[in-house]
Amino acid sequence: FLVIDSIQTIYTADLESAPGSVSQVRECAARLMHLAKREGVSTFLVGHVTKDGSLAGPRMLEHLVDTVLYFEGDPGHAYRVLRAVKNRYGSTNEIGVFEMKDRGLVEVLNPSEMFLAERPENAAGSVVVPSLEGTRPILVELQALVSGTSLGNPRRTTMGLDHNRVSLLVAVLEKKAGLSLLAQDIFVNVAGGVRLAEPAVDLAIAAALVSSHLNRVVAPDTILFGEMGLTGEVRAVSHPELRVKEAARLGFKRCLLPAGSARNLEPPNGLELVPVRSMDHLLEALFN
Repeated sequence: FLVIDSIQTIYTADLESAPGSVSQVRECAARLMHLAKREGVSTFLVGHVTKDGSLAGPRMLEHLVDTVLYFEGDPGHAYRVLRAVKNRYGSTNEIGVFEMKDRGLVEVLNPSEMFLAERPENAAGSVVVPSLEGTRPILVELQALVSGTSLGNPRRTTMGLDHNRVSLLVAVLEKKAGLSLLAQDIFVNVAGGVRLAEPAVDLAIAAALVSSHLNRVVAPDTILFGEMGLTGEVRAVSHPELRVKEAARLGFKRCLLPAGSARNLEPPNGLELVPVRSMDHLLEALFN
């Protein structure tokens, strides 16, 4: 195989422009592509990214290559995530998880256990959600902190989640569950620095906010997932069978999930499935 680090620093003398220019990047990438196809050599082009996280340089670079991979990670954590945003010959809904050790990057064979290793027990505002990356379920801890504020504008801080999605769920809880959250500081974090983007985490966000606000602990052997609508209804999500299977494998005893997803779903051994249809059902199932 061949690794070029980086495509923005190599150049061809056939062009007068400087290395890193649009013409140089385009020409060098095209020549390397022809070389890889002709010789049958797997070629990796390392590229720079802009401040917003997109690939630097001409868009044509993404069209030339077969696969675009982003190597992501939080500097404060030891693990890294390899995520595909383009794959000409396969799915883009797959990830690889690696851990940085003294001998380099090592593949994490069981990311769920790693992300839950330091989860505190009997802590209000802490829940576990099975997120799906392609066909790979990963269990992560989601934490929320709701506290009073002396500021005129309460703070809304999110880490690893879509800020607008969290604000939407806060409004739903205020309207449908009767919780007074608008005058509270709200902080929501995905432990371990993971980023969650799918709507299936809505139910977990709502449960974590309610748990912190009421200072009531969600049972540590409970897991939950589902999408929540503006009217407080809980909607079905994709691949519930993969999520509950991973939860059962890690020893969870109870799973709160959308009623639509629970339909015709065979519960794994040792895992109780609790269908949830609305916000009222969620609160009842969480705290009886």
